[in-house]
Amino acid sequence: MSTSMVNHEQFLKEVQKGNTEAVQSLTSNLSESQLIALLHYSHKKSGDQAIHIAARHGHLDILSYLGTLGVDFEAANLEGKRALHEAAMSGWSQCVSYLLKKGVCVDPLKRADWTPLHLACTKPNEPVIEVLVSHGAKPELQNKDGWNAFHIACREGHRNILEHLLSSNSTVWNTVSKNGRTPLHTIALHGRLEACELVLTKCSYKTDDTDSCGSTPLMDSLRAGFIDVAEILIQKHKADVMKEDVLTRTSLHLAAEAGQEISVTFLVRKHNVPLNIATKHGLTPMHLAAKEGHAHVISTLIQLGADVNQYDNKGTTALHVAAGSNKADSVKALISNGATQRVDNSGHTPQKLTKSQEIMELLGSL
Repeated sequence: MSTSMVNHEQFLKEVQKGNTEAVQSLTSNLSESQLIALLHYSHKKSGDQAIHIAARHGHLDILSYLGTLGVDFEAANLEGKRALHEAAMSGWSQCVSYLLKKGVCVDPLKRADWTPLHLACTKPNEPVIEVLVSHGAKPELQNKDGWNAFHIACREGHRNILEHLLSSNSTVWNTVSKNGRTPLHTIALHGRLEACELVLTKCSYKTDDTDSCGSTPLMDSLRAGFIDVAEILIQKHKADVMKEDVLTRTSLHLAAEAGQEISVTFLVRKHNVPLNIATKHGLTPMHLAAKEGHAHVISTLIQLGADVNQYDNKGTTALHVAAGSNKADSVKALISNGATQRVDNSGHTPQKLTKSQEIMELLGSL
């Protein structure tokens, strides 16, 4: 078969379909140079070679056949992925085992420094993870953002995988990302209840560990609305509901800012957090909810007893903030609950701060 008769794209398509007979047919009767060219042909957009495609789709028979032809199992595509990355990410444990038996590197780095174990931990790929770890994969290796395999598994919340990683490396939990976030932060932000219970039992995270912004796991759980996780952190981890971040915002501020009505109610009713608590600049949860346009949170705060006309350090009320941010629904919620136009320290009324004709008309009636 001449080089012109070898359809490289067709070859990759047959590999993807798992058509072993077609793959064998396309590789038979080729000269050594033609075979090398075919085996190392890369898709123009992805850089994928036949080994990447076979591994990604779990075609072990084709993968092993390519091995008999002398294919380079360590070849990387344009993302830096090798066949082992593809098989691990897609959950093909038999392909992973085969590649490792062929002697490939167990911890190669793709772009952004992700190993096959990192990728496997993004899904419930327990058999793949067991194979990788048994062949020496290192859960403690960090990607460019400072996340190790345990950190990634915490985001997904698969308890069995977390337990397996801890059994292979008892200190793998003791890690922080480049912005100072622990795996417990990640668990809290994603509401992984079972994972939270596990790590509080088996790991030794400090109460109220903070990231580079001063956020604690409790703050993360409440800004995302996961009050079940928040309650565990408060009861079992003794998390401080009054802890402040670098901007002196508490969990109540952050919940209001994020529009998490359920978290606001939880903090005020169950844990007696003061409604009108202010930052060093005098900003209350009401101010932050108004800025983001969370009218439902404004109504909830008022129903719970918050002061609708409280000033910050500049003499600004939530009505000033809502008007200045052009949040008509927030302005309506505030007005309907007794907000009044007042002059701030710069001599401005809320009406002077808005560019919205609708808000001007609403405020003009006061």
